[in-house]
Amino acid sequence: MLDLPERYNVSTLVDANLQAGRGGKVVIYCGDERVTYDDLYAQVCRMGRALRSLGVEREQRVLLLLNDTPAFPVAFFGAIRIGAVPAPINPLLREEDYRHFVEDTGASVVIAAAMYVDKLMRALHHHPDSVTIVAEGEPIPQCVPLKELLGAQEADLAPARTHRDDMAFWLYSGGSTGRPKAVVHLQHDIPYTCQTYARHVLDIRESDLVFGRVLFHAYGLGNCLSFPFSVGASTVLYPARPTPSGILQTIQKLRPTLFFSVPTFFNAILNEPASRQFDLSSVRTCVSAAEPLPPETWQRWKDTYGQEILDGIGSTEMLHIYCSNRAGAMRPGSTGKPVPGYELRRVDDQGNVVSDGRPGILEVRGDSSAPAYWRQHARSQQTMRGEWVVTGDLYRVDEDGFYWYEGRADDMMKVGGEWVSPIEMENALLAHPSVQEVAVVGISVDGTTRIRAVIVLAPGNRESDELTAALQDWCKERLQRYKFPHRVTYVTELPKTATGKIQRFQLK
Repeated sequence: MLDLPERYNVSTLVDANLQAGRGGKVVIYCGDERVTYDDLYAQVCRMGRALRSLGVEREQRVLLLLNDTPAFPVAFFGAIRIGAVPAPINPLLREEDYRHFVEDTGASVVIAAAMYVDKLMRALHHHPDSVTIVAEGEPIPQCVPLKELLGAQEADLAPARTHRDDMAFWLYSGGSTGRPKAVVHLQHDIPYTCQTYARHVLDIRESDLVFGRVLFHAYGLGNCLSFPFSVGASTVLYPARPTPSGILQTIQKLRPTLFFSVPTFFNAILNEPASRQFDLSSVRTCVSAAEPLPPETWQRWKDTYGQEILDGIGSTEMLHIYCSNRAGAMRPGSTGKPVPGYELRRVDDQGNVVSDGRPGILEVRGDSSAPAYWRQHARSQQTMRGEWVVTGDLYRVDEDGFYWYEGRADDMMKVGGEWVSPIEMENALLAHPSVQEVAVVGISVDGTTRIRAVIVLAPGNRESDELTAALQDWCKERLQRYKFPHRVTYVTELPKTATGKIQRFQLK
């Protein structure tokens, strides 16, 4: 499926647009800033030269602490341009996490937005090695100003003669059971996702304007950068803290054609009182990932905006979505079918392939898979088993080949000898008019497993014993009678990751 020369550098995604005559086309819309493909190419080349001037060599890591601004693709592809390895991280993490990332990457250069520099400097206190901080934005003492650094460089640079199987970049994954793991990706991984998901599911085109968020995450990196760059499309970057009204205003003003988000934010938009007043008619495709999209949210979105949301599953290890619903092949509540270019199978606890309707642990293979976690040999062996990557997700497959998520293998609950899927219960509770958000987890009570529902109430509702009983009865009427929350806790918000994924482990 993928035909790349042996010597390949993925930063040439940008070059191809100049060769196609698109140099003057605006590729990035960010607030009032407009960046053309010519501008982007020049800045990527300047960044490569700047990193060399700071002593960065091939395969050395460059840590990125950046928001969703044009500086991100400039730093990311600029590092790759010289054969270095960018490692973007979530800038909202803690000071001690910063220290871990610097030590894990061995980076001698960190490119950081000015707002994170103070925390970074505290993290580097007493660090044994010299680290240069390049600050984006306002000048900061003891830091190299990014604008001046780039301004001193020439605007052309041939890409390093990297091999298509050379290490290209790292993305960090996990953190719920310890420190985040560095997922190593190769030069050919990005074009593989462009040829599979972007081509066969999105049908992305040169005329598209893409709007998504969170560039340090595999989902956002593909949606907002590599996919549009691969076909000469354009992207909207949104560095501010997202609010439903802010996102809706941006869509109405800039009129993107592809919109990417996560279930919790689609739900937040629907719960925005003024949401129906906004014009979203420019959007031809909406996409959801990071966690399963409840069918209730799918239906409400369709009723409100007349648009179907394509829900899918991907991972940092696979770089993007490998199983998805598609236009004309949609089943709300399911994760869809395998994306062309990827194979899926389900196995039981002993590794035997499950071929019937029973749930099994999902494994996936495709040529965008990471070869390993950095300095995590045992975890790599557990997850990367030959050509197959173990996802840890439990799935069943219906008679039409659609995949249905049953929860994480370690989230499933055995209550009274019967297995209970948290996703099934959450979908049932979300259909109740009093429930805005919910997470279902298993808890231990006197040595036995019981079910807890942690609920954010819809506006106009108040917690009460009567409501709790009504919600329990609601589940009993719609599911097997043992599938109901024994305990209900009401909160004002659920803990979430930067991408909006609910952190269930914090609720146990």
